[in-house]
Amino acid sequence: MQEFWDQRFDVKEFVYGRHPNAFFKDFIDHHKTGSLLLPAEGEGRNAVYAALKGWQVSAFDFSPKARAKALTLCKEYGVEIDYQLSSIEDYHTEARFHAIALIFLHLLPETRHQVHRKLIDLLEPGGYFVLEAFSKKQIHYNTGGPQNQDLLYQGRDLIDDLHNLELVYFKEKLRTLENGLHHQGKAEVIQLIARKLN
Repeated sequence: MQEFWDQRFDVKEFVYGRHPNAFFKDFIDHHKTGSLLLPAEGEGRNAVYAALKGWQVSAFDFSPKARAKALTLCKEYGVEIDYQLSSIEDYHTEARFHAIALIFLHLLPETRHQVHRKLIDLLEPGGYFVLEAFSKKQIHYNTGGPQNQDLLYQGRDLIDDLHNLELVYFKEKLRTLENGLHHQGKAEVIQLIARKLN
C-alpha cells in the first residue's frame, strides 16, 4: 500500500491540489484556533491552510514522498507544521488535540472502528472530530476514492464509531469535487463533525 501512494505522490504536481478540502476549510474558518491533528495528510494542502489560519498543526503519513511535498508547500507559504512519518496503526503521541480531521481516509471495517476509537482518545474534552469520506454510493462514480466497497463508508457505521461523542453535523450528499487530478467531478460523500464532551 505504501508503494502505491509513493508512486502516486512521486510527480511534480500536487495530485490532490494545493487548496484545502472545502468541508475542512469551512470548519477551520468557523472555529477558534488550537491544536490540530491530520492523519494521513498526504501532500499537506489542509495542514498548510490550517497553519496559515493560526492552528498548531501536527500531521503524519506513511509516504515519504507525501511528506517531502508537504514540507515544500510549507516552505512556500512560510508556515511550520510537525509532520511525522507513520502509518495510522503505528502512530503514537502523548499530545492531545482540539481537533482531529480525517479527509478521505478510507479503512477496512476491521480497522476503522479501532482507529477511530484511538483517535478519539487523543481529543481534548470539547475537541472536534471532523470527517469527510466517500459513501458506498461512490462506487457508481469514477471521480475518486476506492473501488473496493469494503473501503467505502456507511453513515450508520461512522455514527456507531462515534457513539459517545455529540454529533454536531452529519450529512450524506452528492457534491462536486475539485481537488487535483484524482478528485474531480460529482461524488457521493459523508460529512460529519462530532464533539467530545468529556
